[in-house]
Amino acid sequence: MPLDELDPVSFCKQRGADCSPVYVICQSGGRAARAIQKLEAAGVKECVLLDGGTQAWVDAGFPVNRGQSRVLPLMRQVQITIGAIAATGSLLALLVDPKFAVIPLFMGCGLLMAGITGFCGLALLIAKMPWNKTTSPQASSCCTVKTQGSQYEI
Repeated sequence: MPLDELDPVSFCKQRGADCSPVYVICQSGGRAARAIQKLEAAGVKECVLLDGGTQAWVDAGFPVNRGQSRVLPLMRQVQITIGAIAATGSLLALLVDPKFAVIPLFMGCGLLMAGITGFCGLALLIAKMPWNKTTSPQASSCCTVKTQGSQYEI
């Protein structure tokens, strides 16, 4: 479930009075940590951040339910967008007016900032585009894990 679509109150209502424990995972851990903050603020008593992200989950041999996407991965979309804008700005600077050099400069600064901080505003914007939305607005858990007689949705 995308972080911006997480409604912790309705999440808990769907799972009953005690919706703990909730295991949260994402690619690197940043979004999962923010999801845990939202869930704990809504009263979830036990949230577990799975260390190592999705790749650690796969490496441990746990099942992964991957949706079938017809769009390019988000980072490739970001790269294509930045490349197209920077190339267009460079051409305009060469052929029309040197002041257009500000465009690739701006794109380069954005890449630098994203690399330093780990925050990419363009990626957030592109992720909200209609072609990047999942078909089901409320994603369910991808699998069920049984441990020591208990069953957890993950």
